Amino acid sequence: MIVYNLQFFAKEGPGGEKTEEPTGKKLSDARNEGQVAKSKEIANATGLIAMFLILKFGIGYFGNYFLQIFSLVYGKIPEMIKLSGGYVPVKEFYTLIGQTMLRILLILLPLLLIGFLIAFLSDYVQVKWKITTKPLQPKFSKISPVSGFKRIFSAHSLVELVKSIAKVALIAWVAYGTIKDNFDVIYLLFNMPLWQGIETSGTIAINFGLKCSFIYIIIAILDFIYQKRKFHKDQMMTKQEVKDEYKQSEGDPQIKGRIRQKMQEASRRRMMQQLPEADVVITNPTHFAVAIKYDTLVVAAPIVLAKGEDYLARKIKEIAKENHIEIVEDKPLARMLYYNVEIGEQVPPELYQAVAEVLAMVYHMQGKI
Repeated sequence: MIVYNLQFFAKEGPGGEKTEEPTGKKLSDARNEGQVAKSKEIANATGLIAMFLILKFGIGYFGNYFLQIFSLVYGKIPEMIKLSGGYVPVKEFYTLIGQTMLRILLILLPLLLIGFLIAFLSDYVQVKWKITTKPLQPKFSKISPVSGFKRIFSAHSLVELVKSIAKVALIAWVAYGTIKDNFDVIYLLFNMPLWQGIETSGTIAINFGLKCSFIYIIIAILDFIYQKRKFHKDQMMTKQEVKDEYKQSEGDPQIKGRIRQKMQEASRRRMMQQLPEADVVITNPTHFAVAIKYDTLVVAAPIVLAKGEDYLARKIKEIAKENHIEIVEDKPLARMLYYNVEIGEQVPPELYQAVAEVLAMVYHMQGKI
C-alpha cells in the first residue's frame, strides 16, 4: 500500500483548492495593496496612436519651430567663432546648448502633456482612481531568488514572452508591408530635393507608426481580457479563507456563542431577582411558566417579569412558592404569553381579557378585592 498526502496535489493557499468567488473584502484589500486588473499595453497602444496622430496633423508646427532653432544655432556659431578669434568658446557653447535644449523642450511640452494625460486616462478607465503606496514598499519576495525563479518560469512570464514575440512580429509584418507598398517612392528618395525627401520619409514613417499602433490596439485589448481573467483567478478563495474572513469580520461563531450564553445567563439572573415582585405565575403546568406583574401606578398594562420552559419553568415555580406567589394553571394563556411576549414587555391588548381574569381571581383569593 502506498501512503501519500493529498495536500501535495492541492493548489496553493490555506484550505486547499481555490473554488470560491472572491468576496468584496478580498477585492478591496487587493485594491489597497495595489493589485488590480490592468493592462499596461492599453496605455502603450493609446499613447502611440496619439503620438503619431499629433505628428501627422502637427508636423508643420513642429517642423517650423525646429527649423527656427536650427537656423538660430547655426547662425550664432560663426559669430561666436569670429568674436573668440577662431575657436568655439566652451562657456558660450554650453550656454547655447542649454538654451537650445530648453527651446526643444518647450516645443515638445504639449506632446509630453498629451502623452501623460492619455496614459493617466487609460489607467483611470481600467481601474478608477485609488492612491496607494503599498507597491512601493520593499518586500523580501521581490528579491528572493526562489520567488524570482518561480516568476521566470510562470504562466505569466510565458504570456509576456508571447506578447513580446507578437509585437516584434507585428512590427516586422507592418514594416515589410509598408516598404513593399512604398518601394517605388523609397527608390526615388535619392533623386528628390532635400525638403521633399524629408517630407516623403516623414509621411512614410508616420503612416507606418499609425498602422503599428492600430494593430497594437488589438494586442492591448486581448491582454486586458487576459489580465481581467488572471486577476479574478488569482483572487479566488478557498473555503477555509472564506471562513477565516467571516471570522475576522463577523467574529468567531464559537466566541459569539459563548458571549450570547453569558448574556443569557446574566438575563436569567436578573429575571430571577425580579421574580419575587410578581403577582401571579401562569403555568402549562409542566412545560411553561410565565410570571406576571401589574402595577397600575407604573404601567398601563401587566408586564412579563419572567418566563421559562421545562427546567427554568420548574425553577420559576419553586421561587414563586418560596415567596408565596400564586401559581395558576392556564395552558393556552401560558403558551401564548411564552411565545408572544418578551421579558419586560407589556401584555398585548388581545390578551388583556384573559390576563385580567387571572389577576382578578388572584386578587380575590388574596382579599385585595
